[in-house]
Parts: sequence; structure tokens; C-alpha cells
Amino acid sequence: MRSILFLIAFLYTACLSAQILNPAKWRYAPSVEQAKVGDEVDLIFKATIDADWYLYSSEFPCEDGPIKTSFNLVPNSSYQLIGKIVPINPVDKYDDIFECDVKVFKKTAEFRQKIKILATPLVLTGESDYQVCTEKTGQCVPGGEDFSFDIAVSGDPAQSEGDTVPVTETIDLVVPSNTESNGPILDSSLVKEDPQGKSLLGFLLISFLAGLAALITPCVFPMIPMTVSFFTGRGTRFQALMYGFFIILIYSLIGAALAPLMGPETANHLSTEWIPNLIFFLVFIVFGLSFLGLFEITLPGTFINKVDQQAEKGGLAGVFFMAFTLVLVSFSCTGPIVGSILVSSAGGEFLKPIAGMFAFALAFAIPFTLFAIFPGWLKSLPKSGGWLNTVKVVLGFVEIALAFKFLSIADQAFHWRILDREINIAIWIVIVVLIGIYLMKGFRMPGDTGKDAEDKTVSVLRISLAMVAFVFAVYLTPGMWGAPLKALAGYLPPMYTHDFNVLSSSTEAPTAICDEPKYADFLHLPHGLNGYFDYDQAIACARQQNKPLFIDFTGHGCTNCREMEANVWSDPQVLQRLRDDYIVVALYVDDKTELPTTEWYTSTYDKKVKKTIGKQNADLQITRLNNNAQPFYVLLGKDERVLVTPYGYNLSPEKFAAFLDEGKKKFKDLYP
Repeated sequence: MRSILFLIAFLYTACLSAQILNPAKWRYAPSVEQAKVGDEVDLIFKATIDADWYLYSSEFPCEDGPIKTSFNLVPNSSYQLIGKIVPINPVDKYDDIFECDVKVFKKTAEFRQKIKILATPLVLTGESDYQVCTEKTGQCVPGGEDFSFDIAVSGDPAQSEGDTVPVTETIDLVVPSNTESNGPILDSSLVKEDPQGKSLLGFLLISFLAGLAALITPCVFPMIPMTVSFFTGRGTRFQALMYGFFIILIYSLIGAALAPLMGPETANHLSTEWIPNLIFFLVFIVFGLSFLGLFEITLPGTFINKVDQQAEKGGLAGVFFMAFTLVLVSFSCTGPIVGSILVSSAGGEFLKPIAGMFAFALAFAIPFTLFAIFPGWLKSLPKSGGWLNTVKVVLGFVEIALAFKFLSIADQAFHWRILDREINIAIWIVIVVLIGIYLMKGFRMPGDTGKDAEDKTVSVLRISLAMVAFVFAVYLTPGMWGAPLKALAGYLPPMYTHDFNVLSSSTEAPTAICDEPKYADFLHLPHGLNGYFDYDQAIACARQQNKPLFIDFTGHGCTNCREMEANVWSDPQVLQRLRDDYIVVALYVDDKTELPTTEWYTSTYDKKVKKTIGKQNADLQITRLNNNAQPFYVLLGKDERVLVTPYGYNLSPEKFAAFLDEGKKKFKDLYP
């Protein structure tokens, strides 16, 4: 049937046009130009596809259908195939011609095949087979061409020939369960939406709220009536709107200028290395002390005056410099908040600092714009007074509390153990109690002057906020003795750092594993689970016990990972499945423990030498699973195939349990 359909399509194409159609142009390149005997190399097959055409992928369930793309390497003793050809992110499509679901590529296509070099000279030649179709006319064009790869290989051919092994002739090689581990193999059909997008929405909300908080600081709030006086009588509504636009533009440009520094590699470095995190810790402490009134962070007065003079010129240029003046004058109050947002945006997304600055500026600009358009609203604003300094002081305490998050990340990554869980909680309790006492006017700070400071009467609002602070302190207190404090799990050091844990204990028997886990003296699993911290050791045990492998790509500095462990893993239905149905391995991508030189290797992804536990785990996730986000949960079978769609950040225990059940069922179907 397939050959008949192919013949019909071919004849139809020939009749429609006398010219030879070539909708797919191929390029063949190895992942490295130089290698040595024993190295593993990716062969990369790329195609550029004409507009309105699509290329069929190499894998989809429709058997009696279109020609699947294949690359048939000529077998010889100079190389060995590792795994099978991997299509990179094809899309799903229903094929009307063949009446079945297929996977296709549009515009561009990429396939990868990993090989191991066994000898020199390395000979890599073969032939491709594929089919390209267009929905415009219904044409389908079969194709095929010879290809070759050139890789300069160093090594002694005489020594290498004796080490050769039989080469599998089919391109669809599945790693046998008794072979050396090569790492997880991800079926591209299992790739779904990156769950990290949801965390970006939360970050935008926090940035927006930070913009609102900045409005009620002593150096911003008084600027609102000054802004209105600038526009009253000489400004138009259009100029008022442009004023708000320029405020947003200026802050967004700050984010754009810093965005190139927030890429995945830089972000991981900033979020885990001890020097950046200590710098962030000190920056937050300095910002906090500034808000408390110890000193003031200001820009040079001459610079501000020059900008202010430009604002008097009028027109849009004057409106722009008026907005610029507002940004500069308010810097001593907005600077710490903006700095906190930019530091928090170091999460590997290029758009995150830009989006964070935009959300902050939007909240910051809206009131100025509205009051400039409707100056009569000023009468509804509360008068400036001592309450502004109260807001500033409370924000200072909050900044100091958040500073310890950065110190905690460095502490965990390097296993210093100077900021264990109960010490962090104790610091927070003291800070929160101080906020409550301050709101009750129990003591004064340097900026508290005037009648408000002398008056000992406490307003209902201050009492209410003080109650919130004291309640939070009470909530934190059981954490000193081991209470999980699930709501704060992502911001506190993990439970294994707790020195005296008298409230939480596990009565369940630990998971039976095969041998003593590597690195168990400084790495730990939550909730009394037994497992591994080394991939090769874990997959060997999974094969031995005939169980699927549960991989937890995690990090010491991963807030969402701690939330998942505290709120999802702790659920009885989830914990029971992890204990009984899986071999668990936690792969920390940010651990700084250096491995012996014999275990170092050069990554095929970025050509850098991977020397630490974290670097090697991160490289495994990127090169084998095409993902670098955490948390990232993967279920593997004995042949290291990914069983079901990997799971990301989602705080639903029911969905996580269903994910584990689906993986267990697939495992039993594949390995009865």
C-alpha cells in the first residue's frame, strides 16, 4: 500500500511540473571537527524547507503512510552507533492524504545521531531517504541523497583495531539493558510546554507589587503633587500619557541593558557560585541598612540638576527629561527595590529582567500618569508624614531577611553548614518580631521625626500590621524544632540541615536500594527516602531490581524544588509510590564538589571540561534531555528510554501521583 501511494504521488508530481522540485536542502555536520578514538560525537542532519512545504519526521505511529525520514550509515569498524536517530522537536499533524497522525517539520528540520569513535581512519558515509509534501497543491516529493561527515580523529590505528566491536547495521539501535550507561534518551514526541513560564507570571506579579510599594516611600510619594504642578496649566493629556510611557521606557531599558548578563550559563553561575551570592547577600544588607536610615544611597546632585534643567525645555523632550528626573530623584528609595528585582531575575531567561523592570515601572508610572491627567484626585491622597518613613523601615527589615536566602544558596552548594535551617528561622523570627514592635512604636529609627514620632498613639492600621508580623513569628517558631513550614519551603534551607528535628519523623521503612550511594555524606533526599546521587549507580540498581528510575534534576538554589518536596513529595500517596515503585536518584546541577581528574570530560554541548558533580549533571540534562530547568522529573526504563512526558513544577499531588502511575504502567507494558 505504501509503495502504491508513493508511486501515485511521484507520478502526480511529474505530471504537474516539468522542473525538478527540491523543497528540502540538506547540510551535514558533526558536533566537533576534531576528536580522538573513544570519543562520542553527534552527527547532525539539518534541512532548510521551502515555504508551504513540510518534511516527515523519522518517528510516528502511522505505519502504512508516508515515507519516514531515515539516514542509513554504511556499517564499518571505525565507529559504533549509540542509540537511534533523534528528531529535534517535530510538530504533530493529521495527514489528510494518508489519514493518520504524523510528525513533521516546517521551515527547518534537525536530526541527531550519536556515535562512538572506535578506530582511525574514521569513515562516515551513508544515504538518506525522506519525503516532502505541500498542502497548497497536494504535491509530495520523495528524496534521497548521499552524505558524508569529515572528522579529524587522533589515535593509533594499530591499537584501535583490536578494540573494535561489531556494528549494528540498523540506524534504530536501542541500548540493551546490559550495556554501559549512555544516559537518558528522550523521545521528542514527549516534549511539552516548559513549566517555567508559570514562574515568570509570579515574578511579574511580585515586580508589579514592588512598583506599588515604591510609591509609598519618602522620596517618591512627595513627587506626585510635584508632577501634577508641572503639568497643570501647560501640559496636555497626551503629554501626561507620554510621561508615563517614558518612565516605563527608562526602567525597561535598564532591564534590557542587563538582559545579556542573565543567560542560562551566567544565571547558573550567579545563582550558585559563592562569590556572586555573597555579593548579593551584602548588596541586600546594604540596601536594608539604607532603608533603616544608617545612610542614604544617592546619585550625584550635579548630574540630577543637569537633567532637571533639560526638563524645562518643554515639548516631548521636556516630558522625557521630567520622567528621567523622577527616576533619578527617587533612586535612593527605588534603587534597592530595583536592584532586588534584577538580582532575582538571574534565572536563565533573557526576557526576565526586561519583563521585571516593565512590570515594576508599569505600577510605578500609572499613579503619576493618572494624577497628571486628573489633578483633582490629589485631594483624596493622604498627606506626607512620618508614615512614609515607617514604610521605608519595614521594607529595610524585609530586605535584610531576604538577604539570607542568597547566603543560604552558597552555603548549601559548598556544604559550609554555617547557615543551617534553624539558624535561618531564628534570624527571621527576630526580624519579624522587631517589625511588630516597631509598628507598635516600641522604638524609633533615625528617620522618625516630627509629631508622628512623638505621638505614642498607635493607629488601627499599624496594630493590624503588627498583628500580622507577630502571627508570622508564631508560625515560624515550630520550625525551630523541625516543623516543615511548607509555605516557606522554597526560601529556607532544606530539612536535612536541621540539627534538632523533634517534630518531624518518618515511621515508614526506608526504600531498599542496592549498594551504598555515592556522595551520601553530604547530599540527601527528603522525607527519609533512600536513593542515589549518581546516575550510573542508580540505573544499575534500577535494572537489578527491575524497577523504573525516577530522576530528580534539582539544585541547592532551586526554590521550586524545595516547594515540590515539601508540598508534593510529602503527600502520602506520592511518598508511597516513590518508596515502593521507583529507584530514586537526585541529580544536583549546582553542586560544587570537584570530582577526581579521571572522571572529568569535555562536553559535546559547549566544549567545556566538566569537573564537578553539578556541571556533569547539568550537562547530562542538557545534552540528553534538551532541558536546563529545575525541578525536572524524568522516568526511565531499563534501556534508558524516557517512559512518559517529563514533569516540571506543579504543586498538585494528585497530578504528580498520576504521573508516577503512568510511568509504572508503561514500564510494566515494556518489560513484563
